[in-house]
Amino acid sequence: VLALTGPQRKSFYDRIEHYDVVLTTYSLLWRDQPQLLGHSYHLLILDEAQYVKNSASRAASVIRTLKSRYRLCLTGTPLENHLGELWAQFDFLLPGFLGSEKVFTQEWRIPIEREGDRVRRELLARRVRPFMLRRRKQEVAKELPPKNTIVRSVELEGAQRELYEKVRSAMQDRVRLAVEQQGAGRSHLLVLDALLKLRQICCDPRLIDNDKTARVKQSAKLALLREMLSDLLAEDRRILIFSQFTTMLSLIAEELQKARIPYVILTGSTRDRSEPVRRFQNGEVPVFLISLKAGGVGLNLTAADTVIHYDPWWNPAAENQATDRAYRLGQDKPVFVYKLIAAGSIEEKIVALQQRKAELAEGILENELSETTAFTSEDLTALFAPL
Repeated sequence: VLALTGPQRKSFYDRIEHYDVVLTTYSLLWRDQPQLLGHSYHLLILDEAQYVKNSASRAASVIRTLKSRYRLCLTGTPLENHLGELWAQFDFLLPGFLGSEKVFTQEWRIPIEREGDRVRRELLARRVRPFMLRRRKQEVAKELPPKNTIVRSVELEGAQRELYEKVRSAMQDRVRLAVEQQGAGRSHLLVLDALLKLRQICCDPRLIDNDKTARVKQSAKLALLREMLSDLLAEDRRILIFSQFTTMLSLIAEELQKARIPYVILTGSTRDRSEPVRRFQNGEVPVFLISLKAGGVGLNLTAADTVIHYDPWWNPAAENQATDRAYRLGQDKPVFVYKLIAAGSIEEKIVALQQRKAELAEGILENELSETTAFTSEDLTALFAPL
């Protein structure tokens, strides 16, 4: 086995053909493209294949140029946000099988995602299913203990609630005007920015880089988390806390320091990922703070029996992947998953959208034809609804 990692890998380029198995990473693919292209492979395997779901990315482009007799994609989340991701993976596996990206969008994505066409969805499911082998945890890991998911809702109050309403009202007017003048497609970035601000306020007003919001110290969620940690740690729980905002993790870390609760943290800037994992797994600290993108995959944290999602993410598959850091083979304790949601806020709408995305994925992967609806202007109205 030859592992092409680190700067020393360059000295092994001329020995690739002498090894049965060659390992590399997505980030190094484009750098090593000339050397890798010089060989033909019997089998090309993509682990965590969702990393090439963006067909225009460097890694995806390079992978398509590699010569191999057989190709295989391994992933726990073949469909996360939209059907274009499924097309990208099949374009690697069987180029042309689902047509060009433009044709696929016209014939499949628009009818299924925007128009809720159940017949087209069933036809697509039948088309791709012969090439998919799916195994669920309950099928291959029957010995896993129970997993319990609990949603904890909290009301925004006082200055935090006033700030949310003020920003919501202002951004709603801006979004409505932009959509009227430019259309929904061209207003996409403004919509995302508006929704981001509301999500940040739900977590903690200090996440918004603004002098006025920085003076709002009240955070209903952070208060709830403090209360929960006090109870959970009294029960000797081992806890993972996920957030998509690294600044939020820093604020949580400050609270842990005040309460003298030992913890470790892992974000995209963490150089040595193995050290915080080792300390948590060995029982040195009871709390592990993890950014969703940096630690959502590739970690084995079976020492944990409690997972807290501080804020909901649009993509339910990403949340499930994060939960699976604890709920995986080797886990011998029941796992409790807590989702913290600001009642009546944008976060409740995100949870509803998660359900729709999950139904779309199940409809394609399992052919379970539950009702799905298209993302419309009515969705924007709901997202910006008052508390």
